[in-house]
Amino acid sequence: MRRKVSLVLTLAAWLLATGSQWDLAQTFAWGRMIVTYSCSMTVTQAVQKTFSGEMCAICAAVQDAKQQETAGASAPEGRLTAKIILVCAPRTPGLFSPAPFCAGLAPAVSAPLSAERSAPPSPPPRELA
Repeated sequence: MRRKVSLVLTLAAWLLATGSQWDLAQTFAWGRMIVTYSCSMTVTQAVQKTFSGEMCAICAAVQDAKQQETAGASAPEGRLTAKIILVCAPRTPGLFSPAPFCAGLAPAVSAPLSAERSAPPSPPPRELA
């Protein structure tokens, strides 16, 4: 349950951070306009009139909010506009032991563990009752 709540909260934070609330409000406004117009005309005419450029109160509010959001994101007063670039110095390569030095440390051919084990008894022992 906790995982689901954290997932929903993360999704909500992501949607709000990307400005998707304005897209949802705009979609709601278009749907409302289509329903309102379709009461007095056909659905195709209602859709054409909705997307003809005529704005309702919600559409105007969404447009103003988007403009304020983009204007506020440009360069707030009192903050620096320069970017700080962090550069990491390259690391020196590590020391690796050469192959001849390691050659005598490991056996040349090692048998798999299954070959060293004895075969299981046949037939398997039965448990005494």
